[in-house]
Amino acid sequence: MALQYLANILTGYLLGSVPVGLVVGYAWLHRDIRQSGSGKTGATNILRTAGKLPAGLVLAGDVAKGAVPALAGRFLFDDAGVAAAGAAAAIVGHVWPVFAGFRGGRGVATAFGGVLGLTPLLALAFPLIAALLVIPTRYVSLMSVVGTPIAAAVIVVAALVADTPGEFALYALFAVLIVEYTHIPNIRRLLAGTEPRIGHGGDRPATG
Repeated sequence: MALQYLANILTGYLLGSVPVGLVVGYAWLHRDIRQSGSGKTGATNILRTAGKLPAGLVLAGDVAKGAVPALAGRFLFDDAGVAAAGAAAAIVGHVWPVFAGFRGGRGVATAFGGVLGLTPLLALAFPLIAALLVIPTRYVSLMSVVGTPIAAAVIVVAALVADTPGEFALYALFAVLIVEYTHIPNIRRLLAGTEPRIGHGGDRPATG
């Protein structure tokens, strides 16, 4: 059992460390995407600096990084804990990627990918939560900061009242901690009224 955990945690971290945003940024702009906007490799910064198509590619890649170890844990190892541990490791890899100098993204898309792999039915509700937060405000960071705890609460409730494994709830809580931590600069800018909305801020030097 310990070897299964170790194998999927290593798999998740290495997959998470694949710098999809960095690769796409070089392909479209021929430079390090971390030099502009938020200084991160996630889809939001790609959208601001490179456009919709590359942002969509990055979003798909980052979601897949979380989903693959979750699915491997469920169907290859047949263990909820192994699945949750691999998905959690993918978030860590995305935020602190060994293949990109430990400077990655904020972890939201990869965290959602983990949920998608762990409990697809519950994951279907999360795009709606995101849309309800993003469309009226046009703040992706607000969606991340507020939406991630809401999504985690849904999973925790499902674990308490339904047959969702408790390990999935622990994964959701872990994801909240990472996402909130990585969004501390965004929270400060939101409170100060200086956070850029969707489509803005990509031409500025990276601010973190």
